[in-house]
Amino acid sequence: MKRVAVLIAVCALAALGTSAMAAGNGPATIGTRHTSLGTFLVSAGRTLYLFEADGRNQSACTGPCAGTWPPLLTDGRPKATAGVKASLLGTTGSGSDEQVTYNGHPLYLYSGDTKRGDTNSQNLKLFGAKWYVVSVGGTAIR
Repeated sequence: MKRVAVLIAVCALAALGTSAMAAGNGPATIGTRHTSLGTFLVSAGRTLYLFEADGRNQSACTGPCAGTWPPLLTDGRPKATAGVKASLLGTTGSGSDEQVTYNGHPLYLYSGDTKRGDTNSQNLKLFGAKWYVVSVGGTAIR
């Protein structure tokens, strides 16, 4: 029941045009958080997700999907904090639309995560594939 309520709220946010985490504030900084799911990637304390429908360094999440899961954008090369493998960080896209990637996976936030550390999108299937938090090794935590 809780997931249904979260999905309804997320769809409402998407309809309002939730935008991507804006670039322009310098490089995105990627860190880690540890919970019962394990250790996974965050940016500004917010959980980062991968989308199983994406190709290597190629996002399949556009339109309403990107309204619900805004891409993590960067202005310059993303930075790694302790525990994050800088060698796995990269970008896809160009100019102000550079999306951060990790081990080839484009990274996303979730509009249904309302506070730091939320993982409300974990294992959700929407827009044709599942969403997972990203391990420090660059794989989905299932």
